[in-house]
Amino acid sequence: MAETPQGVAAIRKALKTIPDSPGVYRMLSTKGEVLYVGKALNLKKRVTSYTHVARLPERLRLMVSLTVSMEIVVTRTEAEALLLEANYIKRMKPRFNILLRDDKSYPWLLLSGDHTFPRLMRQRGKPLKGATYWGPFASSRAVDQTIQVIQRTFMLRTCTDSVLESRTRPCLLYQIKRCSAPCVDRISHAEYQGLVEQTKEFLSGGGRELQQRLTREMEQAAEEMAFERAALIRDRIRGFANLRASGAINPASIQEADVVALWQQAGQSCIQVFFIRGGRNNGNRAFYPRHAADEPAEDVLSAFLLQFYEDKQPPSQVLTNIEPAEQALLGEALTLQRGQKVQLLQPQRGEKKAVLDHAVLNAREALERRLAETAGQAVLLKKVAELFDLPAPPKRIEVYDNSHLMGQAPYGAMIVGGPEGFVKRAYRKFSIRGPVAPGDDFGMMKEVMSRRFAQLSEADVGSENWPDLLLIDGGKGQVRVVREMLVEQGLSSIPVVGIAKGVDRNAGREWFFVEGKEPFQLPVNDAVLYYLQRLRDEAHRFVITTHRAGRSRALTHSGLDDIPGIGPARKKALLTRFGSLRHVRQAALEELETVPGINREMAQVIYGYFHPEWVREQSDVFRNP
Repeated sequence: MAETPQGVAAIRKALKTIPDSPGVYRMLSTKGEVLYVGKALNLKKRVTSYTHVARLPERLRLMVSLTVSMEIVVTRTEAEALLLEANYIKRMKPRFNILLRDDKSYPWLLLSGDHTFPRLMRQRGKPLKGATYWGPFASSRAVDQTIQVIQRTFMLRTCTDSVLESRTRPCLLYQIKRCSAPCVDRISHAEYQGLVEQTKEFLSGGGRELQQRLTREMEQAAEEMAFERAALIRDRIRGFANLRASGAINPASIQEADVVALWQQAGQSCIQVFFIRGGRNNGNRAFYPRHAADEPAEDVLSAFLLQFYEDKQPPSQVLTNIEPAEQALLGEALTLQRGQKVQLLQPQRGEKKAVLDHAVLNAREALERRLAETAGQAVLLKKVAELFDLPAPPKRIEVYDNSHLMGQAPYGAMIVGGPEGFVKRAYRKFSIRGPVAPGDDFGMMKEVMSRRFAQLSEADVGSENWPDLLLIDGGKGQVRVVREMLVEQGLSSIPVVGIAKGVDRNAGREWFFVEGKEPFQLPVNDAVLYYLQRLRDEAHRFVITTHRAGRSRALTHSGLDDIPGIGPARKKALLTRFGSLRHVRQAALEELETVPGINREMAQVIYGYFHPEWVREQSDVFRNP
């Protein structure tokens, strides 16, 4: 059997079928892992450059040596290839690409459009039909602050439709002048719509004109001796000042832009993004893309922008403190993504430059704080390695814990810690498939371990998914079970440590269990002990939260939910009529037909679900008339 070519030989083999066209290429390892994703105006010419290994930096030489095959996707233009490259990088997370580590969706401010009295609210995820959106905002807190000020200014409702329809008197928000109480007709539909239109105008950038118009209305109301109305308009005008003062920067000359500032230090990068919409600052967020220490700033910024806007619409302007690599092509790709012109600008003076300088300062300070924290973390990890005889400071510590209530709703959980603190995107939940006897922590741990390490092998040593240390919440028995499972999986080289509070259950007096050693304790004020406690406590918090959520779902689930055709309305009607699931099960077919929303056919479905013998009898009748 012929040996599979690898490295330069594999690339030369692929070049035989690669066209002289724009497109995207992917380099694959022996296990099918995507090592690198790149784009090119001329695929053949670009891929050929990888065969000249002596001209490549050390990082790319390693990448070429691991390559066994290539995949090609041809596009019509280089801009399309750039967008496709960003999509692949974000989805596949190749080892040798610059990676944006951002797995969070962004919140938006929403005004519903499917009700007589539209509701003001915060929303993530799938857009609602007919709603009007503003954003994105950097955080939920930024949205909530804006909602609070808009409530004071425009007094729009924030309650759900069901609450609105069920109220018989105004709520507290009306009493403190945060809502106009449409629920009890304290405001007419026409007046409420006027507030809605003013809110839309203000959030879309027309705040100055609206403020001037309201000032004239206030003066006119005062002249007409309508002092109550004038006071109401005055309070609304004051709300504008509060809203414009709610952010760190609110540039009057920028209506819609993202301010993106990059700062590099010690081989790492921090990118601060400020979201400016309607002349207001919607908050900012810091990002720390993963890249090689010698990666040029312009390449990091270009890769960041492409991946950042891969799943969101770019604004009309993106202000950056340095010029990203291939800026013209990047602008073309973002314009293609938006469907309208997107400008990439590096302002040199004026208010835009001041805003950008503010973002640069934030990026520098955030990176310096992160480097200081990482340095402290590095010292702790070095001491952890010394304590447990590890060959090097661990880059990935996995911590495991279980939770159940007398065998009910059993869950296991894994949290991950490392040089940068808790790696929350790597956390995992395990719904125990069991069966688990009450108190059988060994059985639960065995299932969790077998599922976690089912796809891992010694060939993965050094990969991002390879743990350098397993910290188990438990004693000698749990450590033995985990060790046995690792040996079965061929992963005996992974170190395992148990941490247990001991018989007195006092934090600070934990016992540590390491194979081949006697159990030991650390001094109460030891920094390493405190660090290991934090890891254990985070695992405990995560598994308890997971267990409680699972138990709540189980408690709210009814046997009626499993019947085809039974939705919330029919379920409510059945429980209202019969009082409980047991009485629904005992009801006669004729009684089920009397329930509102239940016709004869649906009644037969429900009755047959609880009485399968009746279904068999009916089948026999039709089979043997």
